[in-house]
Amino acid sequence: MANTIQTIPIKTQPEYAVSIAPGLLDRCGGLIASALAPCRAAVITDSNVAGLYLLQVEDSLRAAGFAVCVYIFPAGEKSKNLSTLSQVLEFLAQEQLTRSDCVVALGGGVCGDMAGFAAGCYLRGVRYVQLPTTLLSAVDSSVGGKTAVDLRYGKNLAGLFLQPSAVVCDTDCLKTLPPLERANGAAEAIKTGVLSDEGLFTLFDTDDLTADLGEIVARCIAFKGSVVERDELDNGLRRTLNLGHTAGHAIEKCSGYTIHHGHAVAAGLSIIVRAAEALGWTEEPCAKRICAVLRRNSLPTGTEYSPQTLASAALADKKRRGDEIALVIPRKIGKCEMKTVPVGELASIFAAGWEDR
Repeated sequence: MANTIQTIPIKTQPEYAVSIAPGLLDRCGGLIASALAPCRAAVITDSNVAGLYLLQVEDSLRAAGFAVCVYIFPAGEKSKNLSTLSQVLEFLAQEQLTRSDCVVALGGGVCGDMAGFAAGCYLRGVRYVQLPTTLLSAVDSSVGGKTAVDLRYGKNLAGLFLQPSAVVCDTDCLKTLPPLERANGAAEAIKTGVLSDEGLFTLFDTDDLTADLGEIVARCIAFKGSVVERDELDNGLRRTLNLGHTAGHAIEKCSGYTIHHGHAVAAGLSIIVRAAEALGWTEEPCAKRICAVLRRNSLPTGTEYSPQTLASAALADKKRRGDEIALVIPRKIGKCEMKTVPVGELASIFAAGWEDR
């Protein structure tokens, strides 16, 4: 059946389930009620998503017995900061939410990060639920419990770990995304394919991404869940999920966050896979194929910022430890490893992976 719900358990502490199917926003209240008893629910969303999906989510929550209040912040990465976080926290306090209540994140990755961080801070932690509406948040940020905001000196530098109580992914939301936003999410899904297996990666060798959206989301979430279950707090294996992110986050920072996250990650992935191949770190050639798939999905494979500029911006990367930084290196499609290098070598490594090599 087209509307059969795929359910993927994420066996963290606490354990929760990800539900995937078309039409789930109309049913989200019942699905959330099966994970936590009806209570007061604070829906946190942005100005773009509110006009598209807020009413149906409110109606579904109320029909399932939840009392609903709503906070809407301006859409965009520039809202992912301490000022917006403070406003969300003041709203939760004004609405007198208690620890028996919950926060509902309705939107993309910025909304999920913002709502999750607020839920973790408010009263030292209240429950929250993720309702991802973009491909990027569906395949990546809605699962795993990472929440954060950006600081002036870098991306995601203030945050905490808080696993959601449930994730409800309505794939109908993903089919109507504009091309730029669809490509934004495709980057993280392609990255997951490079990390996980040849089969997932080959799903992107088609011009019709929407045909396999349900399968792509489910396989990405299943893989990420398997990694998070083994390294919930990002101390080892989970760090490989940051493939392409060291250069990618630097590109975002250099652009003043005008370059979308997925597009920056695609460029960062291209740089590191070309560098790995040029420096003899790969087991078999894969740069040409990875870059071709990125371009096929309307993603960049290079950047205007110089290797030295990116290296300087990357000094604030969370994977830095003193004078060293851990890079995720593709060995071949389906196999990646961590490699620790001196931060002083970062510019030359980026240069080795430059587009015009």
